Amino acid sequence: MPNFVDVTYAQTGDSLNTNPMGMRDMQAKAFVAKNAQYLLLKAPPASGKSRALMFLALDKLYNQNIKKVIVAVPERSIGSSFASTDLTDHGFFADWKVENKYNLCTAGGDGASSKVGSFVAFMKDKSATILVCTHATLRFAFDAVKESDFNHCLISIDEFHHISADAENRLGEVMRSIMRNTSAHIIAMTGSYFRGDSVPVLLPEEEAKFTKVVYNYYQQLNGYKYLKTLGIGYHFYQRSYLTAIDEVLDTDKKTILHIPNVNAGESTKDKYKEVDQILDIIGDVEYQDENTGLLHVKRHKDGKVIKVADLVNDNPKDRDKVSAFLQGMSTVDDLDLIIALGMAKEGFDWPYCEHALTVGYRGSLTEIIQIIGRATRDSENKTHSQFTNLIAQPDAENDAVKLSVNNMLKAISASLLMEQVLAPNFIFKTRKFPDEENEAGTIKVTGFKEPSTERVKQIVENDLNDLKAKILQDEQLLKALPSDVIDPEVINKVLIPKIIQKAYPDLSNEELEVIRQHVVVDSAIKNGEVKEVGNKKFIRMADKFVNIDELHIDLIDKINPFQKAFEVLSKNVTANLLKTIQDTIDAGRIEMTDEEAVILYRDKIPAFMEKVKREPNIHSSDPQEKRMAEAIVYLRNKRRRQ
Repeated sequence: MPNFVDVTYAQTGDSLNTNPMGMRDMQAKAFVAKNAQYLLLKAPPASGKSRALMFLALDKLYNQNIKKVIVAVPERSIGSSFASTDLTDHGFFADWKVENKYNLCTAGGDGASSKVGSFVAFMKDKSATILVCTHATLRFAFDAVKESDFNHCLISIDEFHHISADAENRLGEVMRSIMRNTSAHIIAMTGSYFRGDSVPVLLPEEEAKFTKVVYNYYQQLNGYKYLKTLGIGYHFYQRSYLTAIDEVLDTDKKTILHIPNVNAGESTKDKYKEVDQILDIIGDVEYQDENTGLLHVKRHKDGKVIKVADLVNDNPKDRDKVSAFLQGMSTVDDLDLIIALGMAKEGFDWPYCEHALTVGYRGSLTEIIQIIGRATRDSENKTHSQFTNLIAQPDAENDAVKLSVNNMLKAISASLLMEQVLAPNFIFKTRKFPDEENEAGTIKVTGFKEPSTERVKQIVENDLNDLKAKILQDEQLLKALPSDVIDPEVINKVLIPKIIQKAYPDLSNEELEVIRQHVVVDSAIKNGEVKEVGNKKFIRMADKFVNIDELHIDLIDKINPFQKAFEVLSKNVTANLLKTIQDTIDAGRIEMTDEEAVILYRDKIPAFMEKVKREPNIHSSDPQEKRMAEAIVYLRNKRRRQ
């Protein structure tokens, strides 16, 4: 199956170039906001967030009366990103220095009590300035010190999406309490563009206190030196994923393979056996290196020996050996393949990775963007990066067909969102006069409403992708994706406004309409295809080519901004599979009794089929034919459940 998303970048080198202080593009943008008490830094993997934090934290230590810096990371392996770093040789005014005893992410002293003890000692040590620990250590240590001890401290929380507004989220409660009761500064960093997937990271009143610095995926990837293209695609399998793994796993490409969680439907429930079978498909295991823990596998196809890191094996001794090797890798030949389950996602740095291959549907958009980020580092060994999702093909005879269909639609909706994230951003303005020209990076639309309040402006500038994530995860909208029957205006003027209103219940009707127009216009343009004819530009939206200088909000509202999902499905799956998907969705909409269905099936449908030589069409304009078709879908669905 061809890629759902293919993006080409300009290789400008801008995101990698440094200024006289040694700061890359994103880091310099973040440093402009250095005086903010609460700073939220949203930037893609590999954009340099850890070093950005060093610049910001050192300025606060030296110039802003901050006495201590606490950096909290989700797992120990990520702590290496915040180890002591030479910054003065590159133009900054100070170096980042972490005493070994206060880097609580290094090996040794694994017990929670010893980590908390070291944290308490750090808070009492007047000469100590920087501590690195895990989220868990911060949670436990919070109860071991006085809250007032956090006055004049900077707390940086890496991978901030681990926090949520859920009352059960302890880290979130710790952060909120520190914000309420101390003078502490907070820097929150995340490579995810989505504030969690069902529960927000911050409540609106909390988020309003943060200064936001957003560096988008397009800015990052367009400014690389080597990476030119990125593809996102799907491959469907039947029965077991192990029967299809060799179709998508190319061991000539540096790959991270994530197998499904043992609780997922795609799992065989024996993760170790799955790894063994994958290795058997590749070749023969010759030996395991005693020092690195890597498996040396001789490929069936050509006898070449490749190096494989097994991170599914959770024996602590083996796991620590492999993890230590991965943190110290320095050349492209050090490793060929990683097989993982829950590891090697966020914060994991393997610049040479070309292919992120993920088995099974991932319900978390945050997880998907983190996995994709593993393959989007810039490295001289690659010009193309690929994310492939190997997912189960819905089977009409299987009682899990509804779940499979929902998973497929959610996976495609995630791709739609990623396409939006990966595309260049435009500024949309109202076209006031017919002959106005579009400036670079700006598109003018007749009848378009520009932000009317500061609140709306902030949402439009910083939260559109978060909002699109909510829209593309909405159950009602998902059912509209594989259909060309639902009127686009219903999607744009009914479904989308309801989701926006639920996300921002405090908006006025006027504010709601402004945001609705921005979501619809931005989505339609980014999913469109621009062509130049002579000196004019035309954009293809759904099945229409429109002169970009003649765009009108009324015209855009008549276009399904997510039409591409239907096109991809209809072109890339079989007619039978498309029918299975549509029937499953239709079955969820149908209200009918057993008695009515039986009467129609027994008395009406045979005569209809005898007359027209086909089954009734559920999309027919004839209400009687439509009802007969609904009866067929209803009965098939009932039989499948039984």
